[in-house]
Amino acid sequence: MEVVFAKGRVTAAELEAALPGEPSNSSVRTFLRILEQKGHLHHVEEDGRFVYLPTESQQTAARSALSKLVDTFFGGNPNALLATLLSERETNVSDRDLEEMREMIDRAAKGEKS
Repeated sequence: MEVVFAKGRVTAAELEAALPGEPSNSSVRTFLRILEQKGHLHHVEEDGRFVYLPTESQQTAARSALSKLVDTFFGGNPNALLATLLSERETNVSDRDLEEMREMIDRAAKGEKS
């Protein structure tokens, strides 16, 4: 999906060329078909080729994926996710990032949307 979002639209051949390693053409086509069956992609036919496009924006897909991640790995608790992110040594959180987080928390406490 990262490649599809970056390009906006992709053929199987374009995706195959963009993926690391050497995935077979049939495995790329199978993967695209599965993503289409799950509702993540749809295709249009152009010049005899299927061109795949995302069915939702990257931001909408990210929110959905994050929600599933929080449910699956953090028991639905966003506090646990945040605590994990902030406790990881590889995570560099700048003073500006922390200030932005505080502002988001303040807005959420007031019932305001970001």
